[in-house]
Amino acid sequence: MSFTANLNRFEPVITGVGVVSAIAQGKKAFASALMEGRHGFDVMKRPGRQKQTAFLGAELPPLRLPERFTPRQLRNLSLTSQAALTVLQEAWDDARLGGVEPERIGLIIGGSNFQQREQLLAYEAYAERLAFLRPTYGLAYMDSDLCGICTEHFGIHGPAFTLGGASASGQAAVIQAVEAVRSKQVDVCIALGALADLSYMECQGFRSLGAMGSDRFADEPDAACRPFDRLHDGFIYGEASGAVVVEDAAFAASRQARMYATITGWAIASDGNRNPNPSLEGEVQVIRRALKQAGLPPAAIDYVNPHGTGSLLGDATELNALRECGLAHAPINATKSLTGHGLSAAGTVELIAGLLQMEAGMLHPTRNLCEPVDDSFNWVQERAIQYSMTRMLKLSLGFGGINTSLCLQKI
Repeated sequence: MSFTANLNRFEPVITGVGVVSAIAQGKKAFASALMEGRHGFDVMKRPGRQKQTAFLGAELPPLRLPERFTPRQLRNLSLTSQAALTVLQEAWDDARLGGVEPERIGLIIGGSNFQQREQLLAYEAYAERLAFLRPTYGLAYMDSDLCGICTEHFGIHGPAFTLGGASASGQAAVIQAVEAVRSKQVDVCIALGALADLSYMECQGFRSLGAMGSDRFADEPDAACRPFDRLHDGFIYGEASGAVVVEDAAFAASRQARMYATITGWAIASDGNRNPNPSLEGEVQVIRRALKQAGLPPAAIDYVNPHGTGSLLGDATELNALRECGLAHAPINATKSLTGHGLSAAGTVELIAGLLQMEAGMLHPTRNLCEPVDDSFNWVQERAIQYSMTRMLKLSLGFGGINTSLCLQKI
């Protein structure tokens, strides 16, 4: 469909994407893996993930790092940093940002405390020989170091900072990127969901909270991640990172950039609650606010990409919110059933999954959705289906009562 920007109003569009996950690296391979229903779940093996434990998760295969980076540049970079540079390079090239002034490009990194495994390994390695701790640790332990790494390598000179919103961080970063462009701080803003690199400490913490599975499928890793299924018993972690490029449609049109979709509505709100339990009121609030800003009745939404973690209370609350907002008619699948829960990166990675499904005219399967907890919803179960969508809604939620919602429309 051809697109002519309305020069008299702000229309945020997405012009570039980059993604890595346990099922694939790069948007083309990721789209194929989604439609095939691939997964990478197993007992995790990365150093620092286990301590007399057998936590389940989906870990990245070896990254294919951009050729522009030399071994010397990459030598002391964490897994999170390497993933960030990889997705940023893909999104940068996809949006053709080389001709944009560096001062007019911003970067918002979604996530906080996202290099815990690296820190734990440093503590263990240097506890008895502290004087030999590498000097770069004084930089690397701070989340802002990832901003420095990315801006240095890509010559970004606009505002750059991290934004922590627990598992809603990635989508909150997209919303902040939209606001940065709307306020004319920058012409282009990149939202990057950082890879949350968990150690066995965070894994144990999530298990102790009852948030992470799985006792039921401890010996069947491929069956453990099952959002919205009656046998769900918690989320299963997945390494992932994603980046999306946001700009105003008029600016994108002026430089003949390819546009994936228009962001027509967005909302973020808190429940005023420190605890991990979800809030029906908070989720309903952001859905309704995003729809109102988009100027859409619920019936106009023809696909929902949910938060969908596999949590007993979380899944039930989310479905109640969708029903209360009149969205039970829309097809729904759960990207986490394939990728695992990317935590700080989840919102961006799943948004990209939605955009790629919109582009392909297909919806990916939901693995292990054998017995939905509620049969009244329009589920996409264990096979991909042909489906042409125009308007999607994406929910992303986080501990501490953080709720976010986006409405997107195909161009």
